[in-house]
Amino acid sequence: SIEFKSGRGHATELAKEGVIKKFDRVIAVGGDGTVNEVARGLLHTSTPMGIIPKGSGNGLARHLGISMKIDRALDQILSGKVIAMDTFRMNNHLSLNVSGIGFDGHVANLFSTRKRRGFWGYTKLVVREYRRYKEFNAEVQLNDHSQSQKSFMIAIANASQYGNNAKVAPLASVMDQSLQLAIIKKVPSQRGFHFGYQMFTGRLQTGKDYECLSFQQGTINLPFPVAFHIDGEPCGYSNSFKIELLANSLNMVVPAIRKRKRKI
Repeated sequence: SIEFKSGRGHATELAKEGVIKKFDRVIAVGGDGTVNEVARGLLHTSTPMGIIPKGSGNGLARHLGISMKIDRALDQILSGKVIAMDTFRMNNHLSLNVSGIGFDGHVANLFSTRKRRGFWGYTKLVVREYRRYKEFNAEVQLNDHSQSQKSFMIAIANASQYGNNAKVAPLASVMDQSLQLAIIKKVPSQRGFHFGYQMFTGRLQTGKDYECLSFQQGTINLPFPVAFHIDGEPCGYSNSFKIELLANSLNMVVPAIRKRKRKI
């Protein structure tokens, strides 16, 4: 059965129908937002999910090694293996890939209103807004550890990248029963190119501008409401965030054979 979503939330209902009708697999065709919407209908069920990436970033698909070519992605769905991957909730919003607080949430809010999307449109928006956006103070509690941190943006990562291979948490895995919290400070313009190079080559390492911590549950409190996003979809503003890992909560089809070994 091939179905088209007719509005926000419709893909979730279609996925639930797929479970009731006992479909072998339910496939999401779209970007991380559409993938998230379909996954909400399949969470904690035995029905496997597949992805044919057709979004602007395709962060989760890239992390899982799914081809950006439709015919190849379809072959991978038909011949792939099923894994039980982790997901998480942030303020009761389901997230599969990377969600964020601060600058990336601000950009997501602006990007969602644009008619033209894609990598270069996103890059231009980031460059324009970078100088304007200011750091904020955050009280972070992860598991039993607390710290006060000045941040430009905070990424909560189940997988490694936002999309287009921008790897904000290079060590993240969707199968390790943990999440990564990447705390990023505002990098001076003279170091911006080097920081960007590290992100797109998967070489970000903890230093004075970047820190990455593993955790299963946590809270983040801010002195004022800050923009945030869930898997790239804008979700407004909040000054308090509760994050909870949902281990092994979604059955996902991934390529059975990959050209090179890498952590999923």
